[in-house]
Amino acid sequence: MKTARKITLEVPEELLKRAQRASGAGITQTVRTGLQLVAASQTYARLRQLRGKVRFSRTLADLKSDR
Repeated sequence: MKTARKITLEVPEELLKRAQRASGAGITQTVRTGLQLVAASQTYARLRQLRGKVRFSRTLADLKSDR
């Protein structure tokens, strides 16, 4: 992260508590993680659209024998 920006948020207390329990982190890291997930969701959606449309030149057996 190159620069940081200080913000003030108003969020429901119970939502913040649940998010912190789920992440096991403090408030700042929990908010950062949430923002990263929101930012990545568009990429995940585009990847799901490609499901079944990408052809690979190597088979699963080739990949396993490469180990």
